[in-house]
Amino acid sequence: MQRSESGLPIEPVYRPLPESDRDLTDKLGETGECPLTCGAYPTMDAGGPWTMRRYAGFGTAAEYNARYKQLIADGTNALSVAFDRPTQMGHDSDAPIASGEVGKGGVAIDSLDDMRVLFGGIPLGQVSTYLTINAPAAPLLLLYQLVAEEQGVPAGQLTGTIQNDILNEYISCGTYIFPPEPSLRLTSDIFQYCQAEMPQWNTISISGHHMAEAGVTPEQEIAFTLANGIEYIRTALASGMHIDDVAPRISFFVARVTLLEEVAKFRAVHRIWAHVMKDRFGAVKPKSQMLRFHRQTAGVQLAAVLGGTQSLRTNSFDEAVALSTDKSAKLALRTQQGLAHETDATGTVAPFTDSCAIEKLTDDIEAAALVLMQRIEELGGATGAIRQGYQRREIDDSAHRVALQTEADERGVIGGSRYRTDVEEPYEPPRVDPATERRQAERIAKLRAWRLQERIDDGISRMQKTAQGTGNVLHPMKDALAAGATIGEVCNALRRVWGTHQPSETL
Repeated sequence: MQRSESGLPIEPVYRPLPESDRDLTDKLGETGECPLTCGAYPTMDAGGPWTMRRYAGFGTAAEYNARYKQLIADGTNALSVAFDRPTQMGHDSDAPIASGEVGKGGVAIDSLDDMRVLFGGIPLGQVSTYLTINAPAAPLLLLYQLVAEEQGVPAGQLTGTIQNDILNEYISCGTYIFPPEPSLRLTSDIFQYCQAEMPQWNTISISGHHMAEAGVTPEQEIAFTLANGIEYIRTALASGMHIDDVAPRISFFVARVTLLEEVAKFRAVHRIWAHVMKDRFGAVKPKSQMLRFHRQTAGVQLAAVLGGTQSLRTNSFDEAVALSTDKSAKLALRTQQGLAHETDATGTVAPFTDSCAIEKLTDDIEAAALVLMQRIEELGGATGAIRQGYQRREIDDSAHRVALQTEADERGVIGGSRYRTDVEEPYEPPRVDPATERRQAERIAKLRAWRLQERIDDGISRMQKTAQGTGNVLHPMKDALAAGATIGEVCNALRRVWGTHQPSETL
């Protein structure tokens, strides 16, 4: 008997249940209606294809401004920004700790000047942008808003998403700055700010794909991701927001390599989230009960489409080595376009509905995920479980188990444990010019030479005072950034108020 990624049995044959046991109304509902098992929207992709995103950000802002323009010309309708490690950690490019990492793995953004270059000549009122940033999400979002305002685009017209999923950093990625409590407060401040200033912006994308890549099973991915979502909801409600103001602007970010289980996973996660929002938090608006998700994938795009994704990014074939070349980026985009326009995958809504195999897998994954979610609740919610190292231990155990199965060829990996080739095809990944770091440091030096330090000091001082109290830190933060403050200066100022998170705190 074959087993799924979660270890659940996949039967060779599924027989229909007796008619008396086959009332699926409560489990399925209509497409676009609670519990949303069959999809978040009534027509899904039959009403138009998903948002096709492309990921870029390797090197300088100028280089990737050119890449974005080429991607738009190739037909993409959304952009996704990767930031380098110093930017993700809230350090300027000229900081000693950033040495050797500037422009690698993403674009270096230190100030408003860099954001102007990154999006120069790109009409921000006409594109949707995904900012892949967590700990310093607030200043990067504000820089994007400032550039849009300089283009004459009101903040209320901007569409896109900021990842802003700080709990995932403590669980699987490690690019955190502040301890969990002030980090959650900053996330809530972003929710409140965007509700007033940027109402069309998705204020958080709760990421399961990093945990999946780190080794969790699908039911663990659902449980850990939704538990994080519940923690964000609780934080927002504690700050005085209403559930129907918060929930509609939340999206999710998921990925996996299978097909049947992946489709079942999407259906299960839709259903669980709808019940959590409606039954636990009392959400009334239909959009509050929707689980909208973006999908990153490297070879199972069809599973994402059949599972009902609203946004899709196809990884380029060379992305495991470096961010994509022009050739691989275009091929990845053409793959999505082929699925959308040359197949019948989008011709009907929820094509797997009432499939005996899919319905059974959906029920099994849902049940397993709910058990794990209850365990997290018993540990004090996502933050309490993080403090006790629960998610990290589960990821390590699962990853170890998968590694042993792969080595024993119990889990086939094409090109890894099976069908390996003796000769590798030549490939030369793009390299970051060593002079990038020096030029970026020179840009910061020039910025500091002409800016009005008094305005920056005033904005940062007000931001720190606000951080010590209960107000929203984004308003004085925006003033400081508009005056020329750098990402590092803003984050360092908050470090002096909130401190930094130590890895031992999660053990």
